[in-house]
Amino acid sequence: MIVLSLCRVPAPTAIMNPDIADDAQLFALGNTIAELLISHNQTIVTAESCTGGWIAKVLTDIAGSSGWFECGVVAYSYEAKEALLGVQPQTLERTGAVSQETCVEMVSGALARYGATVAVAVTGIAGPTGATPGKPVGTVWIGWKRRGGYAHAELFHFDGDRESVRRQTVAAALDGVRRILTS
Repeated sequence: MIVLSLCRVPAPTAIMNPDIADDAQLFALGNTIAELLISHNQTIVTAESCTGGWIAKVLTDIAGSSGWFECGVVAYSYEAKEALLGVQPQTLERTGAVSQETCVEMVSGALARYGATVAVAVTGIAGPTGATPGKPVGTVWIGWKRRGGYAHAELFHFDGDRESVRRQTVAAALDGVRRILTS
């Protein structure tokens, strides 16, 4: 996993391949995370923008998730990111919603506000609209943080339509949770 400083923008970390995870694969990954959270006596919170709660859905589709799933926050607007996750207005004005800085503030705010031990946050442009110069459709920042640790954020560029971009984001976000729980 890459720990990124807030003062530089790295090259994209990954471009997903055409073998996009299906529902069964996402469910299996969710089950793996559930087992890891239970075995480590930890809980999780999600902070989602471009996925609209899909990460939380995958996790809460698992019976017994109330034992390890704290909550999920879906925050699309600037105002929601500020009020629900503590993202600073200056960050949003300076870097926009789809940025490393916003992602780090989202994941840190989710962890601080909602009492879990692990957090994941996503912010991106799922399309088909919303692209800006330097931020094409498929640009996604995913962040992870453990209580007492540093926020990690990775930049992804996913291909495909809105559904594909969102599905790839969910898979990458969950895989990152799996990685931090096993490191």
